[in-house]
Amino acid sequence: MPFLTLIVFTTALTLAAISPGPGMSAVVARALGGGVRGAVPLVIGIVLGDLTYCSLAIFGLAALAQQFSLVFTIVRYVGAAYLVYLAWRMWTTRPDAREMAAAAAEHPGRTTLAGLMLTLGNPKTIVFYMALLPTLVPIESIGPLAYTEIVTIIAVVIFLVGLGYAVAAAGARQMFRSPKALGRLNRTAGVAMAGAAAAVVMR
Repeated sequence: MPFLTLIVFTTALTLAAISPGPGMSAVVARALGGGVRGAVPLVIGIVLGDLTYCSLAIFGLAALAQQFSLVFTIVRYVGAAYLVYLAWRMWTTRPDAREMAAAAAEHPGRTTLAGLMLTLGNPKTIVFYMALLPTLVPIESIGPLAYTEIVTIIAVVIFLVGLGYAVAAAGARQMFRSPKALGRLNRTAGVAMAGAAAAVVMR
């Protein structure tokens, strides 16, 4: 694929990724509640969701995805429900170092699945890959090499942006040392996660 096309696609994807949305809000909340380690599985799930929609668009399955909109609506609500569960966990977790470490490491597979479902139900992601991607990349001429280039760019950009959000949030967490301050931070993270769940449902 032409280098200029890859640059344009990478720039558009980066701008879309760093713009506020339910996905990165959930990453921030997860990092506030459990540090970078707790947020990484969520970021991986978001990457998988982006790759899913990219593949659907490239292989000409956009119309099929629209016909199964009910399925994606269900996925959105399931993802939102899991975010609410995470919000409750953050709100009720006591500021004890061992308990918080356990919460951060709890069920990374489920956290990854939550990130995937969150992305599959995110209208911003749907619009980018189903509507904008064809205007940025000549989909009809994409071969194996071009497809590999695109999915690699998506995986790297989304992961780095998500990791950047997580590191920034976790860094802010380090400023709160006392159990009382950590308790407030946990509740704040819980509210942020619940807000991300509400954003998913309302869109």
